[in-house]
Amino acid sequence: MLLYLYEPVSHVVARPSPNDILEWHYVLEGSDGTPFAGGYYYGKIKFPPEYPYKPPGITMTTPSGRFITQKKICLSMSDFHPESWNPMWSVSSILTGLLSFMMDTSPTTGSVNTSVAEKQQLAKSSLAFNCKTPAFRKLFPEYVEKYKQQELAEQTRQTSPESPQESSTKAESEKTVDPTKEDSEGGLKEKRKKKKQGLPAWIIVLLVSVFGAVMALPLLQL
Repeated sequence: MLLYLYEPVSHVVARPSPNDILEWHYVLEGSDGTPFAGGYYYGKIKFPPEYPYKPPGITMTTPSGRFITQKKICLSMSDFHPESWNPMWSVSSILTGLLSFMMDTSPTTGSVNTSVAEKQQLAKSSLAFNCKTPAFRKLFPEYVEKYKQQELAEQTRQTSPESPQESSTKAESEKTVDPTKEDSEGGLKEKRKKKKQGLPAWIIVLLVSVFGAVMALPLLQL
């Protein structure tokens, strides 16, 4: 039976349900250079009892921005097209085809149209989403561990002290003086200095002379 002949392929991991060999669970890893880069997309392949003579149904559980979640995806190797089904197609070939079609933009039943930004955002949150599903945690413990490591690294980054380079840059920034502020403070100091110096000597002499003349005026009238 071809279900037992699963061969690992790049960016794809698949395992059968512990209780049902006709139900396979998979994880597709988003390819670099695409909006799905860094994403982990979990889903299921449900084979009919007549397999390999009839095609399976394929669904995706993780929001991807490419396929509607929990809705069968129309592919040439899915139960939407039994006329094109090849009994020699295995789990590996089915998932390789699904991953290739996911990276494409062709519309089909079960697909959805979203922006690149939306796909990128869903890719970032995909692993956290998957780890909330009990079946995913049970069948793919290595991805659960990967998520824990990512969370730990993020927490460490947020709580770690500033690096020497960051501290030096911050100190230099604090030492930098605003020229406008410096000019303003310098002007105030200059004004205060002038006030402390008092009036020029010639003005004082002039004031004393005027005051003396005024005081002597009554004496002259006598």
